Amino acid sequence: MAQPKDVTDATFSDEVLKADKPTVVDYWADWCGPCKQLSPILDQLAEEYGDKINFVKVDADANTKVATDQGILGLPTVQIYQNGEVVKQFQGGRPKSVIVKMLQEFV
Repeated sequence: MAQPKDVTDATFSDEVLKADKPTVVDYWADWCGPCKQLSPILDQLAEEYGDKINFVKVDADANTKVATDQGILGLPTVQIYQNGEVVKQFQGGRPKSVIVKMLQEFV
């Protein structure tokens, strides 16, 4: 049962930028209501696509360097990285079906 992995300022480069698979990064915070709505969707997608795509979470309050370096201005923000570069991004909640369509080119 694959679950998104917690990533920190210290592990972001190895876990995301140097990843050998496309990586979905969920920037969230404990106080963020829409983050709490999006989280179970990303958990489901991690179970369904975890063999082809990495799923990670970054607590933006605890890891301000990564959030600042990546230009995160609002939460939730989801970025998809491939070969160390952001190739897709969205801010705010999305239905599962919309996120699945975004992931199709990576599976």
